[in-house]
Amino acid sequence: MPLVAAIDIGTASARAGIFDAAGTLLGRAEAPLETREADGRAEQSSAQIWQAAAAALSAARAEAGADPAEVAGLAFDATTSLVLLDAAARPVSVSTGGDDRWNVIPWHDHRATPEADACTATAHPALAGCGGAMHPEMPLPKLMWLKRALPASWARAGLALDLTDFLAFRATGNPARSHCTLTCKWTWTPDAGWDQGFLAAIGLPDLVARTGQPARATPIAADLGPLTAEAAASLGLTPATRVAAGLIDAHAGALGVLGHLSPDAIETSAALIAGTSSAVMAFSRTPRPAPGLWGPYPGGTLPGLWLTEGGQSASGALLDHVLRLHGLDPAPATHARVIARITELRRATPDLAPRLHVLPDFHGNRSPNADPEALGVISGLPLDSSFDALARLYWRTCVALALGLRAVLARLNQHGYDIDTLHVTGGHARNPLLMELYADATRCRTVEPSAPDAVLLGTAMVAAAGSRQSRS
Repeated sequence: MPLVAAIDIGTASARAGIFDAAGTLLGRAEAPLETREADGRAEQSSAQIWQAAAAALSAARAEAGADPAEVAGLAFDATTSLVLLDAAARPVSVSTGGDDRWNVIPWHDHRATPEADACTATAHPALAGCGGAMHPEMPLPKLMWLKRALPASWARAGLALDLTDFLAFRATGNPARSHCTLTCKWTWTPDAGWDQGFLAAIGLPDLVARTGQPARATPIAADLGPLTAEAAASLGLTPATRVAAGLIDAHAGALGVLGHLSPDAIETSAALIAGTSSAVMAFSRTPRPAPGLWGPYPGGTLPGLWLTEGGQSASGALLDHVLRLHGLDPAPATHARVIARITELRRATPDLAPRLHVLPDFHGNRSPNADPEALGVISGLPLDSSFDALARLYWRTCVALALGLRAVLARLNQHGYDIDTLHVTGGHARNPLLMELYADATRCRTVEPSAPDAVLLGTAMVAAAGSRQSRS
């Protein structure tokens, strides 16, 4: 019986899974990613990301007891991080230090905020696909920054790829770009392709030629070809394994939790993919633009459906930050200990911290305000550094995140949606306090998927579809 493999690249780790034809997860493993923080910026290495992906996949295959020859298909999902290579596919530095090892600008790096503001100031129609405002997490402002700040790297560039597309390229040698990445992050549209007027307006008239962009995107799950011999050896598979065009991590999660729904049910449901950050994904049969939200994107995840996306740039990361402010390691056990104490305190005083308020925009407001320069606020702190004081602050931060989610859903519902069900996957599904607050704040029916890892499941679905194409 053929198996499929899925690799998910998050912010801090690579995760891999082996699935059977029924979608059962047979083996899962993780490997850490290296991130260098320098001058308020974050940088990663595409070589190290590949090594982590290979390590995670080998461990997952070993756990599943799967023979390499059994793995018929493979697909990748990843964060919207920017990978820079030269024309020979060698790394090109995105660092002011000039070290080519650091050739990835992660999604959460906001170095390109001025460039994003410059894009927004054009008021160009091409911005309609991102709610009328460009965000520094998108690749175009990052490339604008690169061209301005690192002209030597720009001159050497031959390929710029979303991380998802880089991984598929590294696996197959095929430089195709997924419909998901180009449509949802690069301002490419199926109808008009690249808007050369917009690219000229933002100082990137040479984008397509300089970074190897295709004229057209490749459909999600399209068969990109077999693994190269080198990639197969690295991943512990065989060159018979076919690779499918992948998708962005949040989109994989949305596919994993909503892909089974009927067109009617999917229009009243939203996917919340919540970990380091949070993404809210909503689908419709007709375009429903909403200011401050990304999209609507045609076929951004599912063919025949439009996708609108909102979210919070720091959610799980904010709770980790709260723990670090009190000198604690943000390990799962620490979160569990704080949540247990909150539960005890609420039994005695349900209104746990009535004068403490948190605005959770510590890393900007992705939506619905679309303000990447927004800052967080904590109001009402006493001279108390006890563990119970931490518990109260953690509680109010969770409340703030839930209210922020409610604001995103309200914006969707103000513009044609009628969402009454929230499907939650990611790390937040393991946080009982957040799950309670999400249900209370949004008044939505909150559903946790039965799949142990819905993001990997969505990517496995793509891998299965791609491998079937090669056999038909």
